[in-house]
Amino acid sequence: MTLRTALALMLAAATPLAAQEHDPADVATIDGIIAAYYDVVSGPAGGSPYRERDRFLHYPDALVGMVVIREGAPQLRTMTLDEYHDATGGARTNPFYEREIHRTVQRFGHIAHVWSTYASSREPGGEAYARGINSIQLYHDGTRWWIMGWIFDSERRDNPVPAEYLRG
Repeated sequence: MTLRTALALMLAAATPLAAQEHDPADVATIDGIIAAYYDVVSGPAGGSPYRERDRFLHYPDALVGMVVIREGAPQLRTMTLDEYHDATGGARTNPFYEREIHRTVQRFGHIAHVWSTYASSREPGGEAYARGINSIQLYHDGTRWWIMGWIFDSERRDNPVPAEYLRG
């Protein structure tokens, strides 16, 4: 092995996954893209979401929405994926792991709508401190799945997750 080859292999091994080739399994199936959707935001304190991998999952013009409650009334905040990451995607102060606990998929042709109930915890598979529902719109271009957009609402005392979105 030449010195140049050894250096190239060391550099490739040290390069984060997000900077390497994207994994086609992330976008080959609905299961794959939803698993990746949760994986990109989850991780230990001090870590950051996998922004490049998240861009790979999302269509370039994807829209993100979140329902926020202000003065007792719901308001919708919409943004691009980059704006979402700029607002929420810095280094985590605390560990954050989000996982899917239930899914309902409605599909027709090249489009799908996913109702994905989530649980947030401080360790993988840990006790949930928050839950809610992600409404995710997908498009299949004949080659791969794309996230076209998503909106979420969190569970609150006056907004419990309905039983049909918790059945497993």
